[in-house]
Amino acid sequence: MAPSSPALTPRFQRSHWDETRAQACIDFLKRLVQTPSLSGQESAVARMVAAEMRDLGYPGVRVDRIGNVIGRCGRPGGPILLFNAHMDTVDIGDPGAWTHDPYGAEIEQGRLYGRGAADMKGALAAMVHGIGLLARHQIDLPGEVIVAAVVQEEPTEGMAMRVLVEEEGIRPHWVILGEPTNLQIARGHRGRMEIRLSTFGRSCHASAPQQGENALYSAARVIFGIELLNSNLMTDAVLGQGTIAVTHLSSVAGGRNVIPDRCDLIIDRRLTLGETASRALAEIEALLRRENIRGEVQTGYYRTTSYTGYSTEGPEVYPAWLMPEDHPLLTHTINSLEQTLGRRPTVGVWAFSTDGTYTMGTAGIPTIGFGPGDDRLAHTADESIRLEDIHTAAVAYANLAVDLLHHLPHP
Repeated sequence: MAPSSPALTPRFQRSHWDETRAQACIDFLKRLVQTPSLSGQESAVARMVAAEMRDLGYPGVRVDRIGNVIGRCGRPGGPILLFNAHMDTVDIGDPGAWTHDPYGAEIEQGRLYGRGAADMKGALAAMVHGIGLLARHQIDLPGEVIVAAVVQEEPTEGMAMRVLVEEEGIRPHWVILGEPTNLQIARGHRGRMEIRLSTFGRSCHASAPQQGENALYSAARVIFGIELLNSNLMTDAVLGQGTIAVTHLSSVAGGRNVIPDRCDLIIDRRLTLGETASRALAEIEALLRRENIRGEVQTGYYRTTSYTGYSTEGPEVYPAWLMPEDHPLLTHTINSLEQTLGRRPTVGVWAFSTDGTYTMGTAGIPTIGFGPGDDRLAHTADESIRLEDIHTAAVAYANLAVDLLHHLPHP
């Protein structure tokens, strides 16, 4: 495939994805899955990604201050299309729940098994090798393609992208997230915030509980109130209803025979469009007043250090976002994928949160999602991904880069 001109936009077919390239991509994915990369411990995978990009001929590859790996192709100075994939994974959980080695990258009946296979090392491998086709065929683009392999998305989604945009100075015109969509399109999701709530009591000997005030009993009333609150939260026609759930409980007391004088709760709050962090806090504060409970409620706050030693911190608030159905990024992506996939992809939303909380939710950068893998398998035992979907996604990413940079209007 020769260098292109704007008059004739090249397209990749599966014939360009020959057996050698397909096997190289799967071998790369196997190495990724075989290399643990818990959040904050992505250094080995980052080195692997950077080396693979260089081997594939990316003109520019570097690691930024927080540890994101940035691969660049195309013409600097023009519009920028960024493909986003995170390198970190959650832990394996109970090893006994797995029937495959969680770091074995075993292949069985066309599926590769292991932690991160679907979320989202499969998409990472497909992006790195798919955009590598552009470098190999020396496609002349009217702009630049960036593959950003980012850190620490699992606990603090959007944080690494904020560093990339606000501190590294890379502001793309459009972003495609590779989180699993089963080769369909996602155009948004609810937001998320962590709420920390404490109830206060008065300690005394457990043999005379009437002499004290049990903070655990107050917490129980709060939990019941939160359960009732969950059914009355705002609803959006597309993103659905906001939700609230208590996910952690601990008490503070001088011993097991002492009435606890403090109880701490962590609350997961999913925010639909129209809901804000201040509104979510006010709902909990109103519950405390209504139940006459002594307590304190505040937004969670993260402090984290990356594998490069770079420290960041901020509130645990990740806004909801939704791309308009008629946005050019969405309509052109549908057209491009229809040609590659041979079918028109469906458009929906994710149930979980992604780096789009920053790119679209905070920075206002048009963002959509397209990736291989079933999101229902993310974070589960025996997580897996279809190898055929990896191959399809790689070709689709290459075509999206060419089609979008040639045809999308940009500022």
